[in-house]
Amino acid sequence: MASKIMGYNYSMVAIAPYGEYWREIRKIVLLELLSNRRIEMLRKVRESHVRKAIKRTFDHWSHNKDPISGAVVVETKQWFSRLIINLSIAMLFGEEEVADESQLLKSIRSLLELFAEMPVSDCIPWLRWMDLGGYEKAMRKTAEEMDSAADRWLKEHKTKRNLKSKEEEDFMDAMLSLFDASSNQTHPLGPDNDVIIKSTCLTLLVAATDTSSITLTWALSLLLNNYDELRRIQDEVDTKIGKHSCIEESDTNQLIYLQRNIAFTSTRSTLFTHEAIEDCTINGYHIQKGTRLIPNLAKIHRDPKVWVEPNEFRPERFLTTHKDIDIRGNHFEMIPFGSGRRMCPGITLGLRILHLTLASLIQSFDMKRPSIEPIDMTQSPGLSSPKATPLHVLLTPRLASDLYG
Repeated sequence: MASKIMGYNYSMVAIAPYGEYWREIRKIVLLELLSNRRIEMLRKVRESHVRKAIKRTFDHWSHNKDPISGAVVVETKQWFSRLIINLSIAMLFGEEEVADESQLLKSIRSLLELFAEMPVSDCIPWLRWMDLGGYEKAMRKTAEEMDSAADRWLKEHKTKRNLKSKEEEDFMDAMLSLFDASSNQTHPLGPDNDVIIKSTCLTLLVAATDTSSITLTWALSLLLNNYDELRRIQDEVDTKIGKHSCIEESDTNQLIYLQRNIAFTSTRSTLFTHEAIEDCTINGYHIQKGTRLIPNLAKIHRDPKVWVEPNEFRPERFLTTHKDIDIRGNHFEMIPFGSGRRMCPGITLGLRILHLTLASLIQSFDMKRPSIEPIDMTQSPGLSSPKATPLHVLLTPRLASDLYG
């Protein structure tokens, strides 16, 4: 029901059935947004938004710092969400600041929570008219909110379509160029071109905003509970980059400790429901065509047969016993982005954003917990296991003031 109501009748590429339509849309996404050329073209956009977020935080510190400690309290869970959604919107829609970001973030969170629910009618369809739990009503409300935002962006792009140069085009512009908006062309699933463009852009927006901000929140939470590791990364940043210039995206290739921490943090997740497209046998079990399953990556990534003390925060294991494991789908012990045909196509872009954001924050500010108590690590329900409580952090600038300008 969620895929039908909120996923534009299965048009979103993340949930579309495997076939011609899915292959075509995925190819467009790979060529127009996630190719190496396009990712490099958008590098300045990412760096600009990260520096704006750092500057806003420095300005907040300037006006609100504690006169005794010299620090300011920042709720970084919201900080990450705000940064990532504005950065994603800039890359997808060319809009620098979204006016209703709070409402949009709320709608995205609602969409993902509802996708993780299991309405009774999904198992017993004839009970759908009762809407037990009110899920259908909530799904329709969320779908309307998301579509309203996408529709606004689409109308604006159609109006300004002929006023941009090729270099100024964003992802929605590229999709409009590929599809003749006035045609009645349809695809195997039946959506018209406007639906294809809106559903594809929203898929990318939701995926980027949710996974990136949640991963960054957990990464910082773990570091704040492990000051030695935080200092190790900070020392690495100071040694490799220094304190006299802001980190650029290309600099993060040198930050091995930081990359290993991101790798460890990426173990908290599940994947969308998958479906067997043919009969098969796995470990002696017969899997019938059409069988649906939800890969529990959190369990796979914490398998005691593979990982020693799997629940312990030990990122150094990726420099020693498991140094040869990557997270790009080739080693099944750790597949946070999935694997095979339907693995996340945004892995390269996603890792660049994660590394740049966390490295910039660690370079720019000294960070501490607000109290001696450890950070609460309680998870909320949902596909990507978000942190249940806010993440308040004491921040103090550690660079020269002119670098925050």
